[in-house]
Amino acid sequence: MAASPLWISIKVAFTATMFTFFFGIIAAKLVAGMKRGKFLADALFSLPLVLPPTVIGFFLLILFGKNSALGLFLERLGISVIFTWQGAVIAAAAVSFPVMYRTARGAFEQVDPELIDAAKTMGFGRAGIFFEVWLPLAWPGIAAGTVLAFARALGEFGATIMIAGNLPGKTRTMSIAVYTAMQSGNREQAYQWVILILLISFAMLLCLNFWGNAQYKRE
Repeated sequence: MAASPLWISIKVAFTATMFTFFFGIIAAKLVAGMKRGKFLADALFSLPLVLPPTVIGFFLLILFGKNSALGLFLERLGISVIFTWQGAVIAAAAVSFPVMYRTARGAFEQVDPELIDAAKTMGFGRAGIFFEVWLPLAWPGIAAGTVLAFARALGEFGATIMIAGNLPGKTRTMSIAVYTAMQSGNREQAYQWVILILLISFAMLLCLNFWGNAQYKRE
């Protein structure tokens, strides 16, 4: 069993999770503090959660294609997204972002407002309140969202194959390897990749549950 799909999957999922971690937290904090347009913003950020991955891939293909303004701009800079592992990262980030965003938003909304008011009276600025109060109190939810976002990015298929294709050694992730093996009639190889994906996913959820239980006992 070739190791490249495993390495590509981990590399893509890890890179995508870095983006969803930062942008998910920023979006979650902004929406959690909104008084107007909150439902509209929440629906917009959550939209990829209910869209079929192939539809997300279609939009990404249009957005980064050579006929789009963004695609032409990137081409002039010598940056290629279509049929590259960077395209796979964008696809994985797009589908896993709502998982990170919604989990982090829920964590921020559970922070006691009185603690925020107390920090203000003590002279903390916005940055100080965020890093000293918001982030530590919401961290268990944020950490859980990060693990779930990574797991979602690791198993992404539809959007990835649309924008990144199925190039062996370049964009063929484990999920795509399962599809390719089944298409070629190689069920044994498909079973191997399926078992590996199941083991990795189960191990991640098991670690998340153990960590969550430890946090609960500590509180």
